[in-house]
Amino acid sequence: MFGLFKRDPKKKLQQDYERKLQAAMEASRNGDMRTNATLTEEADALLAEIERLKSEGK
Repeated sequence: MFGLFKRDPKKKLQQDYERKLQAAMEASRNGDMRTNATLTEEADALLAEIERLKSEGK
């Protein structure tokens, strides 16, 4: 019953992942390729964490 109001960590990670990709795209459009690469790398790390949580079944 108390788990009913518990937040889903995958949902928050997914939102963070989408924000990072959006920021990376905007950086790319502005010509800032270094920031684009950094944000893309961070987004890839978030995606790996999401996949790990999915494989654990949480």
